Amino acid sequence: MNGAADSAHKPAPKRLGRFELNLEWITRPLFGAMLAALAVGAAWDGKWLFALFLGAGSVAGVREWHRMFLREGYAKYFAVSAAAIVASLVAQNVVVHGAPSQTILPWLILAGGALIDLGLSLATRRSTPWHGAGALYVGATPLSLLVLRAAPEGGFWLVLAIFIAVWATDTGALIAGNLLGGPKLAPMLSPNKTWAGAFGGAACAAIGTAILFAMIGADVWRGAALGVAMSLAGQAGDLFESWVKRRVGRKNSGSLIPGHGGVLDRIDSILFVAPMMAFAVLVLGFHPLGSP
Repeated sequence: MNGAADSAHKPAPKRLGRFELNLEWITRPLFGAMLAALAVGAAWDGKWLFALFLGAGSVAGVREWHRMFLREGYAKYFAVSAAAIVASLVAQNVVVHGAPSQTILPWLILAGGALIDLGLSLATRRSTPWHGAGALYVGATPLSLLVLRAAPEGGFWLVLAIFIAVWATDTGALIAGNLLGGPKLAPMLSPNKTWAGAFGGAACAAIGTAILFAMIGADVWRGAALGVAMSLAGQAGDLFESWVKRRVGRKNSGSLIPGHGGVLDRIDSILFVAPMMAFAVLVLGFHPLGSP
């Protein structure tokens, strides 16, 4: 997630003399670095290893999504969403070869899973229609990343730019928010996020993507502007999930990743960034790395 994590219900850190010992200071960067290395390595492979990595994370994430709304009896929704996500990734790698009818197939699979879950939730009065959003909300991101990675020119660098923008925003917002403090960004959603953190995160994303673009010979200013746009989208994704969790009375989506909470807590930003970038590239014809 971007910015400093909510701390209202965290156990007080232990004190050692003048210093405070908080295990999250160790577990958060450690597991964050491990996940980042796995993500970049899988993206470099670009096909089945990347699809496996994305699929595993998405299946875990969509399980958390359905469990947030229904603590028991969510298995059928999870099964439909997980099957739709996996099938869409397989279709992307196996079927898609550029024809419009083939290109849209993975997205139709995701939409089909969402409609089935929506129908199941409407047929069961005690379930919420939010189940219908699971396949699309979580599944659009792995499919977007896989599609972008398959771009004939610079697919890996485009995916890496997304990763860098999200991670730089996370780090910059955390540091700036803690050092500068100041007015709260959205106190009703996330009490510890500040405007300083938001600007700090956007600045770090701009610097990170600009450096990447300079390294690969692309336009540096385009990279900086793209970094800011992705940072803002990522922060919107972070706030959206905070809003959802508050609606259902949850602090974290899960506890799978030490120091980070659940999978959705870790990927909430990229859930907005990756589909936004895929829409810009696939639908609007935007070429982030320059003219083809």
